[in-house]
Amino acid sequence: MAKHGGKGPRAARKRQGSGGHQGGEMVKHRGFPSRMTGTDFQFTIRRAGKEGATKIIRRERFADRRKVDREADRQFMAALWDHFGEEPFERGNLDAGRLSWLFGREVKALDDPFDPQSYEAMLQIDRSVAEASFPEVFDPNAGMSPADWDDFDFDDEEDDDWEEDETGGDEPENRGRSA
Repeated sequence: MAKHGGKGPRAARKRQGSGGHQGGEMVKHRGFPSRMTGTDFQFTIRRAGKEGATKIIRRERFADRRKVDREADRQFMAALWDHFGEEPFERGNLDAGRLSWLFGREVKALDDPFDPQSYEAMLQIDRSVAEASFPEVFDPNAGMSPADWDDFDFDDEEDDDWEEDETGGDEPENRGRSA
């Protein structure tokens, strides 16, 4: 069983002023990795946006995504599972772009109605979907462990047409498809 950050999802967190965000404060998930090791793929944000939270959307994961993009999804899912398990959690300082790659599949909204632009939005991992998508996260013998992440080869020269977009997600420069 995964460890879940102590005494539940609200343990070990700090509330921070919103810096102009309407609607309150942003939970900082202490101990959650800030980014994927050796890359610029961010997992958390440092402070609330002045115009409010970036909207969480469901992003389509196409089969031709780069190896490093798929690995970022896997590591983010592993960090979510390690930190929260099956317990509900507040969006807080989790990166909207990174969440959007899992949203609507492995990570579900709990609020009804759901506000995709709220730092206080409640989310939860759908274990059955997440386990089907990322079996190695749930079976320690199936893939890389967090100790192996530093050794992962993130260089894919043939994938030079990809770059990270302004929301922290990954989009091709000239894909011609909408996500």
